Amino acid sequence: MIDKLEMFIALAREEHFGKAAESLGITQPTLSAGIKALEAQLGVQLVWRGSRYGGLTPEGARVLDWARQIVGDVRTMRQEMRAVKMGLSGDLRLAAIPTALTKAAELSATFQARHPGVHFTILSRTSAEILSMLDNLEIDGGITYLDNEPLGRVTSVPLYREDYTLVCAETSEFAGREGVKWAELEGQPLCLLTPDMQNRRIINQHLAEAGVTPGPTVESNSTVVLVAHVATGRWMTILPTKMAEFLSVGKPLQVVPLTGRRQHHAVGLIAPYREPHTPVMAALLTEAQKVADG
Repeated sequence: MIDKLEMFIALAREEHFGKAAESLGITQPTLSAGIKALEAQLGVQLVWRGSRYGGLTPEGARVLDWARQIVGDVRTMRQEMRAVKMGLSGDLRLAAIPTALTKAAELSATFQARHPGVHFTILSRTSAEILSMLDNLEIDGGITYLDNEPLGRVTSVPLYREDYTLVCAETSEFAGREGVKWAELEGQPLCLLTPDMQNRRIINQHLAEAGVTPGPTVESNSTVVLVAHVATGRWMTILPTKMAEFLSVGKPLQVVPLTGRRQHHAVGLIAPYREPHTPVMAALLTEAQKVADG
């Protein structure tokens, strides 16, 4: 039953029989047979079928919620039994918004110093992708914004509050200043994160409030790409202070505070709302409280 529920979760996530089978490392006929067997066991049709995947039936949508809960509980049970025998060990999968990757590194480094048997996989994803991956059990936790857009039902630990700075070349007219007003960025050559990033939506909001129309000529989902463009001397970008300072070290760049109406957004660790958490995730939530700023 557990294997079949994991097949069903994968199919709902991928919305394609072939891709779901590939993600599980099984053949498509094996996946199809597993879904049919699950339907036979439950006595309901879970998936609309035609020449291709047609979505979940109403019954399938309800079963998906149960499947996620049951599979999550089984994984928790397995981790608890492993922790009893071996201590904290195994794989911990995290996804973080790009601007929080430095904090993700700090958290994983301090955690692994205490628990060297835990292996980390850390992915860079948008805030929306993090919530979807959390729902689909693709990750164990995420680092994302806590207070700007709805999160749903999660457990959260605040890590820091994000503020924003201008990153520019040493030859820029803004270099060497103590601060730059948001309104002064009107008409400036900006490179910014792509609109699917929540950070970009926050930046757009600040610019709009200052009467600035965002018009970046370069967009990327990578903060490294943005800073590399700034280093050419032709662009400037807006980043959270800690990320800006980290990426600017050793480069001919300057980080200048943005002044005016200052709005800080909380960033933190989130995990599925469940009791109990897996032993590893429970320990990570505790560690997050220790490394939180102020």
